[in-house]
Amino acid sequence: MVPAPDVADNHGRRPPSMEDVAARAGVSHQTVSRVLNSPERVRASTRERVNQAIEELGYRRNRAARTLATARSSTIGILTVGNAHFGPSSTVLAIESAARSRGYFVSVSSLESADAGAAQSALGQLVDQGVDGIIVVAPLLDVADLVERTALAIPVVVAAANPQAEPTGRLRYVCVDQCAGARLAVEYLIGLGHRRIAHVSGPGTWIDASERLAEFRRVLNRPDLDGVEYPADGWAASDGYAVGLERAEEILSDHGPTAIFAANDYIAQGLLRAFWERGVSVPHDVSVIGFDDVESSAFFVPSISTVRQPFELLGQAAMEALAEVQEGEAPIRGRFEAVLEPELIVRGSCAPPRDRGSSLAASGEDSSSRP
Repeated sequence: MVPAPDVADNHGRRPPSMEDVAARAGVSHQTVSRVLNSPERVRASTRERVNQAIEELGYRRNRAARTLATARSSTIGILTVGNAHFGPSSTVLAIESAARSRGYFVSVSSLESADAGAAQSALGQLVDQGVDGIIVVAPLLDVADLVERTALAIPVVVAAANPQAEPTGRLRYVCVDQCAGARLAVEYLIGLGHRRIAHVSGPGTWIDASERLAEFRRVLNRPDLDGVEYPADGWAASDGYAVGLERAEEILSDHGPTAIFAANDYIAQGLLRAFWERGVSVPHDVSVIGFDDVESSAFFVPSISTVRQPFELLGQAAMEALAEVQEGEAPIRGRFEAVLEPELIVRGSCAPPRDRGSSLAASGEDSSSRP
């Protein structure tokens, strides 16, 4: 082992350099650079020696020097709709983790409003920061249209199931299959025996909401099935709560739906609260299934059946697609670079439909489920 060079410590000596790392690991300066910039091109045993030397010396990359040498900032921009929405915020966290593992810094720009003007301004700010590429985590129809119409000199990846997606040399798409997720939810309810099913849909300006609603309509387009649509004003539990209060009497009627597919888990949670207040028992009177699998859904009474999205895999796929375009090694694979499959999560909020005329006692249900 090469003796450790005299490097920085807390007493004012100079910080360790790339040459110090090379000397400690017994490799060349160029090999250290490859480990830092293109680790997949270096043998595993060599990478391990270099990374060990980096850890022992406390080496930190000189970001400014690297930017000058490579004409890259090692920073990616993320354009998103903010932290109030579970899906986008979970995707952003996954992208940040994937970016860090590849040695990138992350700059996040959240839209102040869900319109093309705000998106145009946010894109401009990210470009002005000198980011190497942008990942768009704003599954809004207007934003998707803007991104497709905006010619940027850097790679852009859109994490959305936009049915109108048109990939180009520097614009790629990755997504979770929203139609497949909606189909899982609705066909599960049909499999339980439900024939009158309602959908509480999300905002129509959102790609995800539009895709889930479209698939609900496709699956229910059968003569033996009856689909009902209850539009919600937003994605929040309060929106589901408002729909639940408005529709509770209809749910309890002889011809009301026996099951509800909520566009996301927060809407489903709001429905459960409203139904509890109005004396509608879940799943005795109506089954409820959500989408996304937010953590709190498992702890409701009853726990909420849902469709889980693989956000971690989505973040990894988005970062991989961006890196491939940057390297110029990625032919267009089709409309989407990656299409990820969601997963059905079965819990206590769904059951086969029951005779509406049966009593609570006959159902054997715990009376604590009603107010």
